[in-house]
Amino acid sequence: MSEKVRKSEAEWKALLSEEEFKVSRKKGTERAFTGMYWNHHERGTYHCVCCGAELFHSSAKYESGTGWPSFFTPVDPARVAEVVDRGFFMTRVEIVCAACDGHLGHVFPDGPLPSRRRYCMNSAALRFSSEEAHSEPGA
Repeated sequence: MSEKVRKSEAEWKALLSEEEFKVSRKKGTERAFTGMYWNHHERGTYHCVCCGAELFHSSAKYESGTGWPSFFTPVDPARVAEVVDRGFFMTRVEIVCAACDGHLGHVFPDGPLPSRRRYCMNSAALRFSSEEAHSEPGA
């Protein structure tokens, strides 16, 4: 991975919406069933809202019933980092963007095969880019 993306708090505030800043830079959580991607089914890639790093592909997204976008694996495990989170009187594993340390959500050991992991992400921490429709020659 290349060098870390580092910006001042003022630079992040200028770059992000108030909700994106609260979630990704201040470790907030959006309410369940309110984010733009919890019930999103388009094919494409989910990127870090802060730095644009490619994090999750729609092929790894599934309906967890939690109200947040859930994935069973990142595009590349090196693109996300795990941090022990002992907030709110519990221990969880926080997921941050490996490139900029932006808070994305948490990972839980109750996901589907093949990973059995549920990357429970905040929509406000992600930006989606759709796949362009490509047709095979002669199709």
